[in-house]
Amino acid sequence: MAFSRITGLGYYVPDNIITNNDLTKWMETSDEWIQERTGIRERRYFEHGKDTNYSMAAAASRQALERAGLAPNDIDVIVYATITPDYFFPGSAFLMQRELGMDGKPVIDIRQQCSGFVYALSIADQFIKSGMYKTALVIGSEIQSSWIDKTTAGRNTAVIFGDGAGAAVLTATEDPQHCILSTHLHADGRFAEDLFVKEPGSSRPGRAATKEMLDEGGFNVHMNGNAVFKHAIVRFGEVINEALEANGYQQSDLDLLVPHQANIRISDYVRQQLGLDEAQVVNNIQRFGNTTAASIPIAMAEAWEQGRLQDGNLICLAAFGSGFTWASALIRW
Repeated sequence: MAFSRITGLGYYVPDNIITNNDLTKWMETSDEWIQERTGIRERRYFEHGKDTNYSMAAAASRQALERAGLAPNDIDVIVYATITPDYFFPGSAFLMQRELGMDGKPVIDIRQQCSGFVYALSIADQFIKSGMYKTALVIGSEIQSSWIDKTTAGRNTAVIFGDGAGAAVLTATEDPQHCILSTHLHADGRFAEDLFVKEPGSSRPGRAATKEMLDEGGFNVHMNGNAVFKHAIVRFGEVINEALEANGYQQSDLDLLVPHQANIRISDYVRQQLGLDEAQVVNNIQRFGNTTAASIPIAMAEAWEQGRLQDGNLICLAAFGSGFTWASALIRW
């Protein structure tokens, strides 16, 4: 039986650093207010004319491929997660494929919000386990700074988000001791409107986007913060324990947790519930904010650079996001 192993990780974040104090130029807020509620000190914003969703993904992918010792055409399939594509259609995966000269390679675009990378990883893992493909490129990439409401009215969400991309190369292996052990995916559409952007939508009268929709705030992020927080702290723990139990492990067996970078308070709560110390949890939300589908691969790539992903480590990836969606992956490094 084939298994999949992560053999290369890469990431890209724009050069443009936006601090909490920078945000005070656009909205009524403060560094203290933002850090207390989210843990974020700064985030990155793309530079128009330099960065695109697909160019950031391409940069992260080149780094991941180099670290895996592979060329773009060695990849059999691309699975690309984003909620902020460059075009309404086709997806950014096609543009990145063109950028890397991977013509003819199949691409799959998915939109699972903050759980996007783990969903994408699971899809690629199943392709490799089935024997259909031997290599896969998995990507999370987001440009969110161009559509968030940077006024006082939108500050509850605007202070959270940042831009960036992360990528992972998966390669088939017969070694069950160093591979993705399992993935676990869930969703509950009953809470779709607790965190959503309404427009543009196809099920509207007339054009899919109008000035009236913009004036009414339909293009802004709407979030029921209390509901998201309450569900997140429950689902994170559930899906992490599900992964551990499915493979015969306990919380004490876990070496490293790489959570979606949603909010430092959520990560700290989950860490305490699992009995982990701070060194066992990867947190970089302080510097990058919430990069949605890109947050886990960026955090993983940084952890690898810092020597925190050691041979034989038991590592769990976990995410929760709009939809609601939640997911986990358990990996023996």
